[in-house]
Amino acid sequence: MDLTYPDETIAFRDRINAFLDENLPADWEGVGALVDTERAAFQAQWRQTLKDNNLLAANWPAEYGGGGLSHLEHVTLYEEFAKRGVPTSGRNDGFSIGMVGNTILAWGTDEQKAEFIPRILDGTHIWCQGYSEPNAGSDLANLGCKAELDGDEWILNGQKIWTSSGHLANWIFVLARTDGDVAKHAGISFLLVPMDQPGVDVRPITNINGEDDFNEVFFTDARCPKDNVLGGLNNGWAVGNTLLGYERGVGATTMSLPYRAELDNFIELAKRMGKIDDPDVRQDIARFHTKVEIMRYRGYQALTRYLSGQQPGPEASIGKLFWSHYHQEITEASMKVLGAHGLVDYGESTRGGIGPPPIGTPNTAANWQASFLIARPGTIYAGTSEVQRNIVGERVLGLPKEPRADTGTWKESQASYRS
Repeated sequence: MDLTYPDETIAFRDRINAFLDENLPADWEGVGALVDTERAAFQAQWRQTLKDNNLLAANWPAEYGGGGLSHLEHVTLYEEFAKRGVPTSGRNDGFSIGMVGNTILAWGTDEQKAEFIPRILDGTHIWCQGYSEPNAGSDLANLGCKAELDGDEWILNGQKIWTSSGHLANWIFVLARTDGDVAKHAGISFLLVPMDQPGVDVRPITNINGEDDFNEVFFTDARCPKDNVLGGLNNGWAVGNTLLGYERGVGATTMSLPYRAELDNFIELAKRMGKIDDPDVRQDIARFHTKVEIMRYRGYQALTRYLSGQQPGPEASIGKLFWSHYHQEITEASMKVLGAHGLVDYGESTRGGIGPPPIGTPNTAANWQASFLIARPGTIYAGTSEVQRNIVGERVLGLPKEPRADTGTWKESQASYRS
């Protein structure tokens, strides 16, 4: 298998590395080395630097303010940034650029693109995701947040939960019930809703790690313009699945890099704790090495699809399943290596957010303990493992669909639930 890139990428890699050499601090170790307040300040300044150099939303067409990079150049940029532990955007841009921005480019009208894309790029609009509800997480099609048309505006009532970084956002993309008399999947619309208005209440949820990454959002007669439906009325299920493909597929080619850095830290930790010759620890290291390599080769597989012009599809669920369970395994093993030391969060603590630890994260007990706690919900957010297995089975492998006990309209399902 030839994994070398074409010769034309060499000059582009050199250009990106020269940019990084010029713009990063001389003592740069990776964003993981920064504590939360330092990280926020750096990301704000770094985002502007990327925008000034046409490297923010680098794969978007130049006509929409993007960098106009080819698929291969975009992947190369992500790889070089990942190797240095450098973010490719600012806070919330995973939602603003990576999710809703890409989805607006795919589904939006010319008017919607002109309205929203520039404001995403200049940071005027900061987005979060309004999908899950208390009674519609894994069964997302059962969502009950309602939007009713009142003249030229939609009136929203209902609740969303697990809204990551919702406390930092001023816009939210919402899957809302716009027709309760049709099959549940068919009565949903994708709305673009401003949050800085009466009737939108954001309530942080403090997680097990003591952070407020997640939020509840309550809508009480909140409003958005009639034209803020993306992809057409009652077509939200298709639009929402497009967005989930970006959520679960973006970064597949660089996913293994922070996990490799974390594994290197695990090996060093085992040495430091005198456990490197323990047969069980050595078996863990071999298993973790194999899994990180699987992530790397799956990244090349995703790259092949990407370079052929294919957008992320249901196969992205394989990667989500893989990394979320892997991260629980290695962080649990770290607690065993630390033993009683893992009960005390000593050492510098820089770990925040969700997902793999950023490159540069110090190899301290405090950070391993934080990663252990952060890894617990990894099999729930971005789609539970149970749902991901159904997607892989039904939409990738073509297996018979899971039997559905509830196949009627949303109103019928609510009546059945209440009875």
